[in-house]
This record gives sequence, structure tokens and C-alpha cells, in this order.
Amino acid sequence: MAVYKIVEIGDEILKEKAKPVKSISSNIIKLLDNLADTLYNAKGAGLAAPQIGVSKRVVVVDIGEGLYELVNPQIISSSGQETDIEGCLSIPGIVGDVTRAATVKVKYLDRHGKEKSVTAKGMLARAMQHEIDHLDGILYIDRAANIRKLKQKEV
Repeated sequence: MAVYKIVEIGDEILKEKAKPVKSISSNIIKLLDNLADTLYNAKGAGLAAPQIGVSKRVVVVDIGEGLYELVNPQIISSSGQETDIEGCLSIPGIVGDVTRAATVKVKYLDRHGKEKSVTAKGMLARAMQHEIDHLDGILYIDRAANIRKLKQKEV
């Protein structure tokens, strides 16, 4: 198990566009495992490679329904709109209201290099959009309204 320190706001890597993965190597498999270990240790819903200091287009998401591992994820369609509270492991103690698509279809490669897609709704759609934003150097506070310190009841 490898748990990494999560990069926090102010670090330049969080504002950079992450590099595409050219092929699924043993290093990418290890990166997926390290992201999952770090995510579960931090009790988050998603984590992008730049959040552990790696400029690769790789994310993991688990909203309590099982782990999604996405390499080079792309949103290929979206519909609807929902506003909800978001936080981020890279911005501890702060939340904000973010409007995102209610449903997204995401195309990605799995850990075996197989192309897959998932149609996500609700919290899963929100988490995937949030993590894919990280790959483009966008933080949720760039999109948020009503940014505020986290209150215990909002956890």
C-alpha cells in the first residue's frame, strides 16, 4: 500500500493540463493502485494524478459503489444541470456550490488498455466531472459560488 501526500492549492501542478497516457505500462498500473490507496486513506470520493504530484490523465472515483479507474477520460456527452456542495482533498476545510451536468457519458481506458464508457448520473457524474477538471488544471473553486469554510453538518 502506498499512500501519497495530497498536493494542496497553491501548487502549480494543480493549474496545469495533465499529459495524456500513451500506453498502459506497469507504472500506470502502479499509479492507479497508489491513487486508490491514497483516496481510501483520505476518505475522498475521487482523486486525480495531479493531486499526488503526477502530471498524467489518470483518475480514480469511488462514491461508495465501487472503484472506477479512468485513464485518459473524456466527457463525450452531457445533459441536464444540478447544483450541489463540493469540496476537494486539495482544498481542505472549504466547500462551495457548483453547477454541473446532471448526466455525463465518459469514455476512458481501463487498467488493461481496453476502451470503455460509463453513463454517470447524480453524485457519480459530479465526481467524474470534478476529477476530469483536475486533469485540465481547473479546481472546483474556479466554478463555485458561495465558497465558505466547511461546517460539520456539511460533511
